[in-house]
Amino acid sequence: MSEPVVLGIESSCDETGVGIVRGTELLAHVVASSMEEHVRFGGIVPEVASRAHLEAFVPTLTGALDEAGLTMSDVDAIAVTSGPGLTGALLVGLAGAKALALARDTPLYGVNHLAAHVAVDQLEHGRFDRRVVALLASGGHSEILLVDDIATDVTLLGQTIDDAAGEAFDKVARLLGLPYPGGPHIDRVAAGGDPRAVPFPRGLTAARDQERHRWNFSFSGLKSAVSRHVQREQLAGRELVVADVAASFQDAVCDVLTAKAVEACRVHDVGTLVVGGGVAANSRLRWYAEQRCAEAGLELRVPRLGLCTDNGAMVAALGAEVVRRGLSPSPFDLRADSGLPVTSIVA
Repeated sequence: MSEPVVLGIESSCDETGVGIVRGTELLAHVVASSMEEHVRFGGIVPEVASRAHLEAFVPTLTGALDEAGLTMSDVDAIAVTSGPGLTGALLVGLAGAKALALARDTPLYGVNHLAAHVAVDQLEHGRFDRRVVALLASGGHSEILLVDDIATDVTLLGQTIDDAAGEAFDKVARLLGLPYPGGPHIDRVAAGGDPRAVPFPRGLTAARDQERHRWNFSFSGLKSAVSRHVQREQLAGRELVVADVAASFQDAVCDVLTAKAVEACRVHDVGTLVVGGGVAANSRLRWYAEQRCAEAGLELRVPRLGLCTDNGAMVAALGAEVVRRGLSPSPFDLRADSGLPVTSIVA
């Protein structure tokens, strides 16, 4: 028997995504982004994002069904992001998913956005056949996860205690006069710079941090160090070499992220590292992950760039695993939970 067809809906931030999968086969992947509407504000405006989701929901859904060559009658289950994320944005996706599920009498599953970022890798590299460690790095989250079962058993090993990696990229980009969102622009500019030009700090890597913060991250101090460096150069009347600062900052972030993730694999006797989230698109992060996993004898799994940022395919991928295990559907009074912990995989 073929596996069930699962439709996934994502609306946690500024991307409206609809994906359709059959098992680990990706049938459709359509995303409408409102990023350009937020650029002039230098960050995501929740009200603007919510309205954009309302406008994009039906066209994105129709586009995904057309791409897959299916109708809603062919869909066996609907998965939707119930958290974490912006409450207003989440509510748009939840309302749409509930309406579809009620109209078609289709099982509805509210799933965790963060776990979905890990599950999406299965659409490219097949199902996890053993325990894995996942490094999740995005605009709002930087976490190391121990994944025994992507649908039922995820353990949080460590997380950021202040800024997430993506937030740090945005703030430093603003300091350097680069556009929003900061990640892609810093990555682009850093390609022409020296990553060793400025010795920026590596947060929570000192010996005194090992007991309490072994797997945690901190990028607030790094952001402040970049700010102080920029101020010193300006006060001294020297021209700021933006490429060198960008490359050195990016190197500091990616060095810490990958070093701790690979160490977590070693300590927990895990042979596979999965990297997910929007920051996984960063070229330096990928380089560090490849180098360190090769040195440690680890298998590295990173989704292609289009599946790293928020999308419906990742929600459908997690939904497919939940359905496969026969877990009960979510109730129709399912609520948006902006602070949903990664250990709560199904709402």
